[in-house]
Amino acid sequence: MALDWNAGSGRLTAGGKSLEWACWGPAPGDGPVIVMLHEGLGCVALWRDFPARVAEATGLPVFAYSRAGYGQSERAKLPRPLDYMTREAVDVLPELLDDLGAARVILLGHSDGATIAAEYAGRVADHRVRGLILMAPHVFAEPEGLAAIVEAKRLYLTSDLPGKMAQFHAHPDNAFWGWNGAWLHPHFRKWNVAEVIDYLRVPSLVIQGRQDQYGTLAQVAEFEERSYAPVDTLILEDCQHAPHLEHPEAVLEAVTDFAARLVRIEAAEVETG
Repeated sequence: MALDWNAGSGRLTAGGKSLEWACWGPAPGDGPVIVMLHEGLGCVALWRDFPARVAEATGLPVFAYSRAGYGQSERAKLPRPLDYMTREAVDVLPELLDDLGAARVILLGHSDGATIAAEYAGRVADHRVRGLILMAPHVFAEPEGLAAIVEAKRLYLTSDLPGKMAQFHAHPDNAFWGWNGAWLHPHFRKWNVAEVIDYLRVPSLVIQGRQDQYGTLAQVAEFEERSYAPVDTLILEDCQHAPHLEHPEAVLEAVTDFAARLVRIEAAEVETG
């Protein structure tokens, strides 16, 4: 591997930017590595204890990184292009996975990270990707989600949200306005990348809270209706945009079962190949 797994954390360069990373669990071996892609205002630290719990529950290696502009990674150039999630999937993630050096990966994304994971699997021919775990994915803009992002802007301008973000992000303004500015651009109302679902050829687990303020269940339905590959879904009651924090036990159980099935399928294919 290009990076030192035993170090537990470090920096790598992808997309021309210096990015922080961290890992949990055993060093990569024959099984897949779970690669975690954070939400629009997330970073490595804001996953909190979830990566460690995923590694313990699945027995698989877990890897996470902070995209440019987030956490302790290098600043991103602003304003972000409106196709910034597509560019992350096509231009940055391939380099990062090459540095990771794993033979097989499961992409686990939350919100923007889930979209990036789906876009990667749908746009890039990479046989290392064996499955997708998508928490609160969005593949098209919705009025409800845009209204929540307007409210986030108000809070950033009028509350202590910048100070709270500064506890986790070296460049909180860069992180916030890169995300918020793109989503609230007038042209973003027409943003739609749902066509990538048509090209998915690996199983997906889609998890969403019924009360998600950033997206409706229409996002989940899009995956169920368009994917040629199997799609499992978990809809959580009394849950908004962060299923892994609001209902960690249910999410961990679903993730563990999904990963175990992928490992069993792969083992069976090896035996019969």
